[in-house]
Amino acid sequence: MGKIAVEIVPRKEEEILRDVEILKKYPQVDCVNLPDIMRCEIRAWEGAKIVQPHLPTIPHVRAMDIDLSKPLPFKEIFEQAGITEALVIAGDPPQDFSRTVYPTESIDVIRKFREELPNVKVYAGIDQYRSGIRDELYKVERKIQAGATGLFTQPFFDMRYLEMYADLLEGIDVYWGVSPVLSARSKGYWERKDKAVFPKDFQPTMNWNVEFAHKVMNFISSTNGGLYFMPITIDIAEFLPQIFKG
Repeated sequence: MGKIAVEIVPRKEEEILRDVEILKKYPQVDCVNLPDIMRCEIRAWEGAKIVQPHLPTIPHVRAMDIDLSKPLPFKEIFEQAGITEALVIAGDPPQDFSRTVYPTESIDVIRKFREELPNVKVYAGIDQYRSGIRDELYKVERKIQAGATGLFTQPFFDMRYLEMYADLLEGIDVYWGVSPVLSARSKGYWERKDKAVFPKDFQPTMNWNVEFAHKVMNFISSTNGGLYFMPITIDIAEFLPQIFKG
């Protein structure tokens, strides 16, 4: 079986620890993925420091938050907490215009990891819906040349589309994204904002989403890749028992 990562949002320390206790009930879960969300008081690497004693952690790092003229702001936390993996993403511009961001790209930060935290395994993001396939594969190639050793995708909802990308990305360590979509409104959001592709047989039900997750789990059982669960608006206490039942 390939690795399984589950995303939890680092809102407050007590909520992080509550989610960690839930995840520890499932030996299938190999690691915790922590997004860096601007409205949360805890940054991803601060949340990773809380999680790391319990489960391996992969915090997100937003490239636009990194000032290349200064050392990585979380270097000490990574070293002290024993955090050995990270996911570098571009990041969305903050809604608060008083917040400082930089014209830093993911490739710049991947290189900076290689210089300052060479023992950390760095993953890069891939957005299979953002642009044409050729353009996205070129971006992947550049990120790997910069030092990324694997990828995390946006959520897939169609196995045919996932299998096509698996063929194109053969030989690369990939965590395939899966996120439950349980309403027509949520489906419309993914289609409008992220240009996501849904199959004709898609249904916004828990049963459909659980069945799709099982298909991806079966897929990664024969590959070197992994599965990246993004429950987003669904409580993992409700979602994971559906996935790992039996």
